[in-house]
Amino acid sequence: MAIWSKKLGLLGGVFCLAFLFFSSTWTVSYAQEDLLSLLDAEQAKETTYTMATFKASRLINGHSIEMISKNHLNFWISHRFGAVNSGFIANFFGLDEAKIRLGLEYGLSDRWLVGAGRSSLEKTYDIYTKYKLLRQSDLFPLTITGLAGWGINTMPSGYFMESGAQMRFANNIERYSYWGQLLIARKVNKKLSLQVMPTIVHVNKVEDPSISNQVFALGMAGRYKLTQRLTLSGEYYHTFDDPGAYRASTGKSYPYQDALSVGVDIETGGHVFQLHFTNARGMVEKQFVAQTVGAWQDGDIFYGFNIARTFSLDKSARNLHK
Repeated sequence: MAIWSKKLGLLGGVFCLAFLFFSSTWTVSYAQEDLLSLLDAEQAKETTYTMATFKASRLINGHSIEMISKNHLNFWISHRFGAVNSGFIANFFGLDEAKIRLGLEYGLSDRWLVGAGRSSLEKTYDIYTKYKLLRQSDLFPLTITGLAGWGINTMPSGYFMESGAQMRFANNIERYSYWGQLLIARKVNKKLSLQVMPTIVHVNKVEDPSISNQVFALGMAGRYKLTQRLTLSGEYYHTFDDPGAYRASTGKSYPYQDALSVGVDIETGGHVFQLHFTNARGMVEKQFVAQTVGAWQDGDIFYGFNIARTFSLDKSARNLHK
């Protein structure tokens, strides 16, 4: 009996050890699976942001919600020829004359840039800044970017504007203009992106007291991706001005129109090449939002292009490739 008792005790001990081993193994395995499940759940909660809503930081005349990367520099060349209704013999459909703007943009961060440019139209210098406030993601349906800018007209006092009016300045303050925008965009799908741009432009000196110094406008734009590198784009600014006040004051037709532009974007490596037709000859917000004189119905259409070239000034990125 004593031998059987010892054998039963030994068997019981082995059984208990086996039970503890398998139960602990099951517990650890279950805990590991539970931990992995928690990690998967946390990863699933990570926000996925929408990329490449537009091809460049500009649409046609105005800005898109897009930025440039931190420590990168964009060089913009914008060209607007004369009106296509100016005749073949006299002006070769506008190609004999042109207005140009040269501009630079620098990325202070991936969400904040500053820019500056100089336009031959009214010899205007402009500076601006853009900041991406909100980004489209699986949690939020829109990207929202804020923009603010300033410009100065450096033409000699007494010059004639595009509208035909003569402009005289009493001091340099009268040469200033300011603008602000909210750029609100949504990438609807892989091909279609849309944007609206509530805009205000303030011009310190206008050619007639009946023209408001402040112009409110609503811009609308979109792009449709035709191929991997080719995009169809459009842009329109509707201004909420009062043509009747100008007619009552001067007896003339209101000189300014809404700006409408259509074109294509071609992406080639580090370049973005934009070709377009527009009734706006100016390339600064004061000019194409508040003072567009061309009318599509009269053939006042200007062929133009923008070229953007991006340069990396990020030393850390360059060192990685050495």
